[in-house]
Amino acid sequence: MKKLLLMTYAVLTATMLSAQTFDFDLTKPLPTYSESQDGYDLLPAPNLKKPSNEPFYLSVRVPDGNYRVRVVIGSKKRAGETTVRAEGRRLMFENVTTKKKELKTLEFVVNKRSPEIEPGKRVKIKEREKEYLAWDEKLTLEFNGAAPTVSSVHIERDDQVPTIYLCGNSTVVDQNNEPWASWGQMITRWFGPEVAVSNHAESGLTARTFLGSFRLDKILHTLKKGDYVFVEFGHNDEKEKRPGDGAWYHYVYNLKIFVDQVRSKGADIVFCTPTQRRAFDKDNRTLLNTHGDFPAAMKQVAEREHVPLIDLNQSTKTFFETLGFENSKRALVHYPANTFPNQPKPLADNTHFNPYGAYEVAKCVVMGIKQLQLPLAKMLRPDWQDFDPAHPDDWQTFKWAPARNAEIAKPDGN
Repeated sequence: MKKLLLMTYAVLTATMLSAQTFDFDLTKPLPTYSESQDGYDLLPAPNLKKPSNEPFYLSVRVPDGNYRVRVVIGSKKRAGETTVRAEGRRLMFENVTTKKKELKTLEFVVNKRSPEIEPGKRVKIKEREKEYLAWDEKLTLEFNGAAPTVSSVHIERDDQVPTIYLCGNSTVVDQNNEPWASWGQMITRWFGPEVAVSNHAESGLTARTFLGSFRLDKILHTLKKGDYVFVEFGHNDEKEKRPGDGAWYHYVYNLKIFVDQVRSKGADIVFCTPTQRRAFDKDNRTLLNTHGDFPAAMKQVAEREHVPLIDLNQSTKTFFETLGFENSKRALVHYPANTFPNQPKPLADNTHFNPYGAYEVAKCVVMGIKQLQLPLAKMLRPDWQDFDPAHPDDWQTFKWAPARNAEIAKPDGN
């Protein structure tokens, strides 16, 4: 995070109203605040006379919890196009345009968390996760886009909204770096300020290792009635080879633990079958099943335990086959050499999504929520339009403002 912030422009002004309420006026320069004294990350201020189109980041030290954020975008001096993301590149608003002197107010809720569960007990995060924005002591907002223009930011604690907790692997996690992405960091785009999303997934995890690293314990510590827990595993579980491992024993056993623990808190659980890999048959038209019995095993537990299920395995099969053998690469991390800094070789990953692919899969999840008629569907933003993976958005017109932080190292898992 420190390396990232040294490359960015940060907040210009800040006035703390109370311990967990903040107001930032980005149109006026105010005295510099230090993190140790005031809890802000404040770096050299942008030049107000000559605004830059470079992305910038605002970070505030706050306790774990949900925070309602109100951002006024626009400028009296110039037109703008602003994308707002939070924590680990969670998409909140995309490509919002403002005319000169036009102001628009955007409102959303951000979940902030740290590894701390209770005194003496912490989530066992991986070494690489220690650099993630999603696990640090601060709530971070990213302002990006063709011409990011932000006039003010208001942040306040909100303990009333329900929370959607996400459990899973690299197809779900808030991927910290370009060009990797997952549906868990895109689904935030479609929910209004009536709900928060807390993504506890991590690359390479199985249902067993998720439990063993105390990630479910972290969720249970704050889980309450009215909250939801979404669970997607399978990619890495199928590679476990200990005695008893496999779809029909340890996998279903661990899924049952999720069901029982979540329901013990009065919350609701939803299963998502594992997303497909881009593995075509010899005909280059039909996708192969690389997950064996794992989707069927999850469906069996869902039926037996009356758990709502979103069949991402089927919807992503339709998605990939609709795009076809070549264009399906456009949804994954397939890039020629030298697309990114220090990338001498091509990237060809048939498991991990890029921003376009993650954006489309997130729409598959939202459609699943609607088809299941979950109460969450009432919390979707007014601009949501129903989605059919057989008619995906055009990858050629998809617009994404890349974050500053990029990494060519493949995430854990496959």
